[in-house]
Amino acid sequence: MKTATNNGSNRLIGLFIDIKNLLKGKVLIANVFPVFTAFWLAIYFEGEQFGDYIGLFSLTLIGSTLVISGALMLNNWFEVDLDQNMDRTQKRPTVSRNFSLKAVLWAGIFTTIIGLVIMLFTTPEALLYSFLGWFVYVVLYTFWSKRRYTWNTLIGSISGAFTPLIGWAAIAPANHIVPITLFVILLIWQVPHTLAITIRRLEDYTRAGVPMLPVVRGVQVAMMHHLIYIIALLPLPFLLIEPLGWVFFVIAILLTISWMIQAVKGFQAKDQKKWAQTSLRFSLIYLILLFLLMVILTI
Repeated sequence: MKTATNNGSNRLIGLFIDIKNLLKGKVLIANVFPVFTAFWLAIYFEGEQFGDYIGLFSLTLIGSTLVISGALMLNNWFEVDLDQNMDRTQKRPTVSRNFSLKAVLWAGIFTTIIGLVIMLFTTPEALLYSFLGWFVYVVLYTFWSKRRYTWNTLIGSISGAFTPLIGWAAIAPANHIVPITLFVILLIWQVPHTLAITIRRLEDYTRAGVPMLPVVRGVQVAMMHHLIYIIALLPLPFLLIEPLGWVFFVIAILLTISWMIQAVKGFQAKDQKKWAQTSLRFSLIYLILLFLLMVILTI
């Protein structure tokens, strides 16, 4: 009896792990967090109370999470042949066949549809941004550009940049300087973040035949692009001085300069993989601290 119970528990744990890997857990969280942040900021700048919008907040968060999850599942379904040749993706259930490809395809389709239906009950603008983010990621990035062009990373970045627009548009039109700046920050941020992943896993991408920038043009060129995009983040905090204040501005500038210094170190690094891993972690710390700071300063 005890053995049967343990086996059942292990299967359940295994199922949760497979779902986490299918939804690229960290990627999902990194996309949903800006939705929450922008929703929170929109309420603050519109002079409203969060407690009055719990229902709308729930619909927005659940709906956008499902749409993003659907996109990630369809990405896993379509890229299984690439994932089979990469060490970093061996635990995905599409590779291990713990989930059938047909099941993943239909799960991705239905999850997307349910998410979009839920977004219908928010605002038309939030629904539009949800669909655009999904379309860019699934159609323009996954189906079209990833296997063809080195600039596929920029296409993928556009999809992730829609997330703060979704959160803000659930409350008010996203024509405010804050959501527009957040869109640009995420658009730029994701490029050096992804380049760090690619440099760290260069053999994986080479073996799979994915035309990422380090694979096609070399690591040194990729590191230069990595640095240029980080530098491009430097002017953006100036746009947020008036709405978020000088404390945010100073911390954001210091974070960006620190990341720039880390990027420059890559050109002299003896172990480029180790440097790329450090830069990858720094990119996540940068984004988390930046968005958390926005929330804290508007409590």
